[in-house]
Amino acid sequence: MKTLFLTNEYPPYIYGGAGVHVEYLTRELAKLMEVEVRCFGDQNSTKGGITVHGAGLDMLKWTSPGKLKPVFGALQRNLDFNTQNIDAQVVHLHTWYAHFGGILAKLNYGLPMVLTVHSLEPLRPWKREQLGGGYDFSCWLEKTAIEMSDAVIAVSEETKTDIMRLFHVDPHKIHVIHNGIDPVEYHRVEDPDVLRKHGVNPDVPYVLFVGRITRQKGIIHLVRAIESMDPGFQIVLCAGAPDTPEILAEMEAAVAAAQVRHGGIVWIQSMLPAPEKIVMYSHASVFCCPSIYEPFGIINLEAMACETAVVASAVGGIKEVVVPYETGLLVQLDQQNESPFEATDPARFAKDLAQAVNTLMADPEKCRLMGLAGRKRAVERFSWTSIAERTKALYETLVK
Repeated sequence: MKTLFLTNEYPPYIYGGAGVHVEYLTRELAKLMEVEVRCFGDQNSTKGGITVHGAGLDMLKWTSPGKLKPVFGALQRNLDFNTQNIDAQVVHLHTWYAHFGGILAKLNYGLPMVLTVHSLEPLRPWKREQLGGGYDFSCWLEKTAIEMSDAVIAVSEETKTDIMRLFHVDPHKIHVIHNGIDPVEYHRVEDPDVLRKHGVNPDVPYVLFVGRITRQKGIIHLVRAIESMDPGFQIVLCAGAPDTPEILAEMEAAVAAAQVRHGGIVWIQSMLPAPEKIVMYSHASVFCCPSIYEPFGIINLEAMACETAVVASAVGGIKEVVVPYETGLLVQLDQQNESPFEATDPARFAKDLAQAVNTLMADPEKCRLMGLAGRKRAVERFSWTSIAERTKALYETLVK
């Protein structure tokens, strides 16, 4: 069997959890079958049983509004995905950026189409800030692709519930297969020089955030929570890849205000390479994930694999990863809107985040025990090997 992955992100161009998922899943699937990846970029390689072809883009003559260029660029690349002959038996899509390519492959090449839901556009209304009217198109495209898929993979039980609530899909076509972790790569690694390189004092404990600057990740809530955090520890924000200039400006203002009240803030404005990120996780006393929408939350799993206690919002798939009072603490977001994109009371949420962080930072032994329990859970429950085997089994039902 041969599978064709269509995706926006693929190494070396990864900025979010979907890209991490594709990187590790294809690596494991390549041990079981032939794998081809068509992605956005200039990649062109065959290595480890995976053939990779990137699709470039020339926008020099485009006169469309800037916010629409990512949308039209995705469509152009999806066409390019299909003008090169496809000889796979199944096509597997990741994020709306690749959905149009899958639709073309299904209808023109007659391939069964599998779609992994990493997030859902109706639950990310802040994307209009980034895409303008293109957000209406991405919502339509996602709905169309999901409803015509031969199989839909949800990365958590709660994501499956959202799919059934928002779209017309036969429940038997929806399969829950969690994200995973490579415990060989993600494990505790101590290297104080990496901390010093980024301005972090290795002799002072710290709470860590890792993620993109986007509404979804709740980073602004965390920065506003800093004013209620106890003194005596650092707050390290590994936060880059802002969605828009506007949210970057909002982040800059929030950090500046927080620095007036708390002198231990270190903001690393880039997405760190995996080895440095692993060191950051490993030295942290607490990892904080304040997401307001999170279908799975692979970053929590990364932190747990590095033996770090977690404080996270009790939303989406996070509740299936973090075990309260065993591997970390969960903070209620108190969302009463049908579209969960904001806390009902942002000030209350920020204070609750701070209280949870303060509780763990004041108890190093509890952090240590939660970290050990988190590592054990990550290794036993979230293996990429088993995820690849379940994905292969799903493919086989469709090809037969």
